[in-house]
Amino acid sequence: MIIPAPNDIAFNLFGIAVYWYGIIMACAIFISIIAANKLANLLNIASKKDIIIAYAPIIIILGILGARLYFCMLNPHYYFAHPLEILDIREGGLSVHGSILAGLLCIYLMSRHYKVDFLHIADVFGCATILGQAIGRWGNYFNSEAYGLPVKSQSWGLFIPEGKRISEYSDFSLFHPTFLYESILDLIAFFILFFIIRKFGKKYIGLTFFSYFILYSIIRFFVEQLRIDSALNINSLPIAIWVSFFFFISGIIGITVILVRNNKRV
Repeated sequence: MIIPAPNDIAFNLFGIAVYWYGIIMACAIFISIIAANKLANLLNIASKKDIIIAYAPIIIILGILGARLYFCMLNPHYYFAHPLEILDIREGGLSVHGSILAGLLCIYLMSRHYKVDFLHIADVFGCATILGQAIGRWGNYFNSEAYGLPVKSQSWGLFIPEGKRISEYSDFSLFHPTFLYESILDLIAFFILFFIIRKFGKKYIGLTFFSYFILYSIIRFFVEQLRIDSALNINSLPIAIWVSFFFFISGIIGITVILVRNNKRV
């Protein structure tokens, strides 16, 4: 099956183009916040209900800023030459890893404000965030970006318009739909994390959060082997792999510490 190239503009409003990318990202943020709020209420992580909804404006602002600034830092030459475009996210340019790092700051602020365990809130966000990522990856589809290597078969693949192809692969038209691979894997990871938080969320605080680090890092390790649009390489490896490796190790250490502490209590 060949996945056709979509129209990236959903509609025009008063002469201003509204892009599918922005619509999908807004839906991803909205759904992940609602999911996080329901999980927070389910686990009763604070005496007050709907604490995620109350903090939603800060979550959204910090998440978008973190995702955008991280992306721009990976493309410094372009954005130094075009500084005004730093504010233009209608056509894409948000980094998942940047959003995660900003999210950690937001979780810290929430834990201080509501006087609850940092890891308790982090568990909720870990589960809800990967659901938002599964949805948000479809924004890459409408932008014809974040695609993988050319496919050898001409009977299936993601069609990329000539203007959106990386110059080294301009003679190819069908590519691996890495956005789809990651979206499916993110959705599977969400169900795994949802099981963990429902089963162990109250006893093993932090387990869901560090499991998110591990699962998402594994997903990115796989996807990055196929992607050809890395913004920055360090020692011939995409920076996304280095960051994922850091998250993976952090997840392993975090889970080990949690299990050891709980075993000592028993």
